[in-house]
Amino acid sequence: MTKKHYHLIGIGGTAMGSVAGLLREAGHHVTGSDENVYPPMSDLLQEMGIEYAEGYDPSNVGLGGDGGAPPDVVVVGNAISRGNPELEAVLDGKLYYTSAAVVLRDEFLRGRHSIAVAGTHGKTSTTSLVAWLLECAGLEPSFLIGGVAENFGSSFRLTDSPYFVIEADEYDTAYFDKGPKMWHYLPQTAIVNNIEFDHADIYRDEAAYRFAFERFINLIPRSGTLVAGWDSPIVQELAPQAFCPVESFGYGGDERPLWRAEDVEFGESLTHFTVWKGEERWGPVETVLSGAFSVRNCLAAIAAAEAVGADRDRVREGFRSYRSVRRRMEVRGEAAGVVVIDDFAHHPTAVRETIDATRQRFAGRPVVGVFEPRSYTAQRREFQEPYRQSFAGADHVILAGLFRPERYTEETGLDPHRLVEDLEADGIEAHYIPAVDEIVAHLKARLQGGEIVLVMSNGGFGGIHEKLLAALQGRDQAQ
Repeated sequence: MTKKHYHLIGIGGTAMGSVAGLLREAGHHVTGSDENVYPPMSDLLQEMGIEYAEGYDPSNVGLGGDGGAPPDVVVVGNAISRGNPELEAVLDGKLYYTSAAVVLRDEFLRGRHSIAVAGTHGKTSTTSLVAWLLECAGLEPSFLIGGVAENFGSSFRLTDSPYFVIEADEYDTAYFDKGPKMWHYLPQTAIVNNIEFDHADIYRDEAAYRFAFERFINLIPRSGTLVAGWDSPIVQELAPQAFCPVESFGYGGDERPLWRAEDVEFGESLTHFTVWKGEERWGPVETVLSGAFSVRNCLAAIAAAEAVGADRDRVREGFRSYRSVRRRMEVRGEAAGVVVIDDFAHHPTAVRETIDATRQRFAGRPVVGVFEPRSYTAQRREFQEPYRQSFAGADHVILAGLFRPERYTEETGLDPHRLVEDLEADGIEAHYIPAVDEIVAHLKARLQGGEIVLVMSNGGFGGIHEKLLAALQGRDQAQ
């Protein structure tokens, strides 16, 4: 393989930093640039020996200064848009540029068995789980995950294995390629967990969003396998269009899936259930994962492992040692008898299922949902009523301020005041408290001990987890 110089514009993002790491492990020379690169990505890049520039400048790509020779390939992150001075220099200089998704396809997926995990919800968790189960089965897969897999301590790995497990994101590829990243990933074994309208910032409507998955399914070769979430009506509709065998999974209903779970028992520390494939008893599963959505993710991972011939006994053993992904129902700590959980949930369905899973795991304990409307979906008016329904399982709800309220008008933006009124009308204690420090003060004064505080945001949320734990610990010591 010819070694190249890759330069990544926007290297500080989780996905771009992981691609940089894969390229570095493959032996390429990797540089990059970004603004405000913070830990953990700044630490990771330093550990890998990858040089990056703070800020964007033509000299970073060997133009307009003493930046050295231009790179062989410029990778443009999907957060980079026209007007970026470095990108403008690349275009003026006619340098070769491409997207991270295309680099992944051409450098790492072509020639390997790509196990691509798609769906509106559960991609990161399921990708991490598949990678770990194949690892336990001795298949040593390469992987790229949209979060840090705790078993591996990383979001990526490159091996000599013929298997590559990749999170197949439906978000757009780059400013010059508005199709979803997952279209580039050459799926051989493809999981589609579920399909439900999301990413309203880039998809004009549900039909456009649905089409993204329709084409993804169409890309699976006849020799491949589609692992389809049967509890999702849209997946059920689209799955028959596949040219490959389809293996369904889910709890079932009128349409009983091939892979299903029975005798499900949720506990505070472990979940137990029995897996069936048709009329064949596959065996018992014991896992630290919680909630119905986690059971579905487990079924999808088992079906994918079976599709590549992984040893069943080793796969079952892998569940016992699986440790999840950071920021997926991650217990951040306990103070004054209060457990603080961090979760990435932001879509209404994810919020509802995460609250339900918290109740299943911590049966009988009050659940306080603290939600930051941060993503485009979370801040749009059309999701106002679905959020009202999503919080129905909580005892106490706190809504933080919109992350970028200037993006929305009175007609298009979520109305937190109205949402609080609706929740109170439903008999749920609810408050709109825009600032993090004010939320912490409110909870410090109100929490009695025994509550589960479920913090949901797809961003950092101002460090609320550590601030709340410190405040509760200080209160407890003062008493």
